[in-house]
Amino acid sequence: MNTQVQLFKALGDETRLRVLLLLLRHTELCVCDLEAALDMPQSTVSRHLAVLRNANLVEGERRGVWMYYRLNRKYGISKAIFKCLKKYCLTLEQASADTHRLNEFLKTKNVETCSKGTGKQEDSQ
Repeated sequence: MNTQVQLFKALGDETRLRVLLLLLRHTELCVCDLEAALDMPQSTVSRHLAVLRNANLVEGERRGVWMYYRLNRKYGISKAIFKCLKKYCLTLEQASADTHRLNEFLKTKNVETCSKGTGKQEDSQ
């Protein structure tokens, strides 16, 4: 499939936009963090992450049994897309609710749930 078509199809889904918004606010997140934030099962979250990965918007890294995701800032158009998302979408009501759920989850997250290093706040954009 055409790379540009994949990119815009990936951006055409609310759940995938929500994932990107969460990743804009954090350096990287584990799948379990995204499950909690989105209030969705692992299979659904993983399916959306696969679409974002195929569109080169996110990168994944396996650590043990868990996958960790971060924005792919190396992909040319990504920088412009992330800037647009930050400007126009971070104030969405759903994004605020997702961030609140994620922050509550991170407060009570069992250290053994997944490897350390999840939920780090993004310092700057």
